[in-house]
Amino acid sequence: MWINEETLKGNFLTLEPLRLEHISELKVAVQDGESWKLWFASVPRPKEMSDYVEDAISAARAGSIAYAVRSNVTQQIVGTTRYYNVDAKNKRAMIGYTWYSSSARRTPINTECKLLLLAKLFESHDAIAAEFRTHYFNQPSRAAIERLGAKQDGILRQHQIMKDGSIRDTVVYSIIAAEWPAVKSNLLSKLSETV
Repeated sequence: MWINEETLKGNFLTLEPLRLEHISELKVAVQDGESWKLWFASVPRPKEMSDYVEDAISAARAGSIAYAVRSNVTQQIVGTTRYYNVDAKNKRAMIGYTWYSSSARRTPINTECKLLLLAKLFESHDAIAAEFRTHYFNQPSRAAIERLGAKQDGILRQHQIMKDGSIRDTVVYSIIAAEWPAVKSNLLSKLSETV
């Protein structure tokens, strides 16, 4: 595999490779804020968590790496994230399937999470690009991706059929290797402001 699976530890959080043992904690985390009720988000319901985790672990056989996000402050699991559509030949990967409990939002968690994932891609694996995708109507996600320093590449119109039958337009963002030093400085600056 191009991207190796390992635990990534920061000051505010630890990214633990996703395991079946995380299911019960993830069920608790997802109930904080009930994000599955957002029609434009793909967040599992508590009763769907076992399938969600099993699917993420199965996808790892194709090169994806899913993580449980643990707060270093509370020691609680507060969400998930993953590398997916990993393209070793072209040295690029998508970062997504990210959701957090309500208590973890508007904290340094997402900033440091993306810093760790991007640093691993660009500094340990010489990636040429990292890509992010979200629903056109998911304004909080779009704002969070833009705050990272990612640039919008375009919109894939009529891209996916959602669980409720609506059709999603997908907004595509990326960070390329040449931008990584500036993006990294920006993320480190944001994190230093929270200490």
